[in-house]
This record gives sequence, structure tokens and C-alpha cells, in this order.
Amino acid sequence: MTYPHFDRDRLRIRPLRDRANKLRIADMHVLPTAAPRDLSGAQRATIAETAARIRAARAADRPVILAFGAHAIKNGLGPVLINLIEAGHVTHLATNGAGVIHDWEFAFQGESSEDVRENVARGQFGIWEETGRYINLALAVGAWEGRGYGDSVGAMIERDGLLLPDLAQLEPGDGAARDLAAYMQRFSLSPGPLRIPHPAKQYSVQAAAHRLGVPFTSHPMFGHDIIYCHPMSHGAAIGRTAERDFLSFANSVNDLEGGVYLSVGSAVMSPMIFEKSLSMAQNVQLQAGARIENHFMVVVDLADAPWDWQRDGEPPPEHPAYYLRYCKTFNRMGGTMRYLSADNRDFLLLLTQALEVTS
Repeated sequence: MTYPHFDRDRLRIRPLRDRANKLRIADMHVLPTAAPRDLSGAQRATIAETAARIRAARAADRPVILAFGAHAIKNGLGPVLINLIEAGHVTHLATNGAGVIHDWEFAFQGESSEDVRENVARGQFGIWEETGRYINLALAVGAWEGRGYGDSVGAMIERDGLLLPDLAQLEPGDGAARDLAAYMQRFSLSPGPLRIPHPAKQYSVQAAAHRLGVPFTSHPMFGHDIIYCHPMSHGAAIGRTAERDFLSFANSVNDLEGGVYLSVGSAVMSPMIFEKSLSMAQNVQLQAGARIENHFMVVVDLADAPWDWQRDGEPPPEHPAYYLRYCKTFNRMGGTMRYLSADNRDFLLLLTQALEVTS
């Protein structure tokens, strides 16, 4: 049975320059040397332990994976995240679809974050031309080029545009090529260079990761992000690039023995992709007579910890703490887990500064 579907071609899409934004990256970006707010002695001890674990992991050539929610970008922490990968402290970055969008909008126009309440009432939330057009187009081209979701957008930012192929280059037997050919024809896209300036790309974590060759993976969910409102949103391109990113993430987790996993401000995406990746990795490791068991995980969120996971293990189902997915999942993942109630800005600044002092 088929169901009626919404026709996005009926939407009146406005240019991004018409949107009032709440954040300007030039005004609110955070440098790695910025002063964090003071944390308690116990919180600082966890950060010092984390820094020591990261140093040990990198000395042993083991991965340090940092998964973060979109608020790390919205809070202006791009320069801090860039510093962590430039210094070699972090070897893999992972975020959700919103993290990609805010990072791109900052690079493209220096601003991001609309008023959701106001714009939903006006029928305008998320229905913006450039965000929908360029990110979806980057994914369609990246799917054909063999890129993941994050690198497709990072390459567009770093190169200030996209190179659209001649239709003769698109082999009909290749699904991504066939999709791109149909896409270009439907939207009357001419082959050749398409210039898309990104005047504030120095703040883009995706662009820096592309430039440095560090995996930046995105793990979106259909319908969660504003790019799905645009007629150029194409499920096959999103699926191809997002699946590549999931497998890239799982590949990093496969090497996590002796490594570090940081989950910062991600209540759902990070625990969900981690548990599946670790299970796949453990499956392969056990076949080889090995096991991932000496990994260190730090979970950071604003919520107070109503339960001592380290001392008491998993709470019973009748306790509200049982339903804190980001704690429950990582508590089940073996290795060593620490939970830290802190703002992502303070945690990342203190961690960065601890690593710089001791590196």
C-alpha cells in the first residue's frame, strides 16, 4: 500500500539572507585560550584523568574519538575542536546532521540559529534556499565521489564550491552516478565548477578536518534536519554518504582497545552509533582471539548525575536515572566510564588546556 506524501515543490522558499539569526560566529567564537568557568575539584580530577588517558592513547597510536552534539558548534567551539585535531589529540570527530548545518552556515554567512517558535508560526522554519540547496547538492556530488556525509560538506567549504561532472562521466550502471545525472537534469544544473564562497571558513570544523585528513563523520536521522524541507533533498544521496560515515566511525571504534571515546552533549546519536559499532568491532576482534576491553569513555552532559554509575552500576528500571540513555548505554560498553556534569564549553576548554600544558 502506498500513502500520500507531501509535495515540497509547493513550498515558497526564501533566501537565507532574509532570515534573522541569533548567533554571529565572529562575535561569539571561543578560542582555545579562553578562560573556562571554574569546576569542582572532582570535575577537574576527571578532566585531568581524561587528559592523561588521551596522552597515553596517542603515545600508543590508539584513537581518540570525539562525538558531540550540535550545541558544541552553536556555542562557538569550532576553534577549540580545530585545535584538538590540529594538535593530534583527537583522531576522529562525529556529530549529527544539525552540527553539519550550523558549521556550514557559520562558514557560508557567518551566522546561524533562527527563531524556531516564530518561524514555525510563519510557516518558514527551515525553509531556506542556500542551506537546503548547497548541502543537499554537496551530498549528491559526494555520494558519487565516494565521500561520506561530513567530508562531502567539508570539501565544499574548503574548496569554496563544487565541481559538477559532465553527464557523459556518469556511468548509468553506477547507482550514485545515475542518481546524480537525474538530479542535475531535474534541477537544470550545468556541469563544471560551481563557486560557493565561504568567507568565514576559518571557523569550520568540517573544512579543517577535510584539509587535515581527519575523519569528520555525520550521523543524521531522516526528518531531523532542515535540509529535508528543501526539494533538492535526496534520500539516496543522504543514505549513501551517511552509511559511509557510519562504517568509518565503526572502523575507528574497531581500533579502540587502549583508546579514548569522548561523548559530549549528545543524548541519543553518540550512544546509539557507539553501541552498534562496538558490537560489530567486538565480533571481529573475538574472531581473531582479541577483545576490546581497555577503552576509556567520558560522557559529558549538563544534567546532574542522580546516580553514581561508577560505584553502583546500572540503576533499576524504577529509578529515573535508568532512562538516561547516554549513561545507561556507555555503562554497558565495558572498559571504564566516567560521567561529568558540565557545560561543553568548560569541559572542552579545560581538556584542551590540560593537553597543551602537558604535551
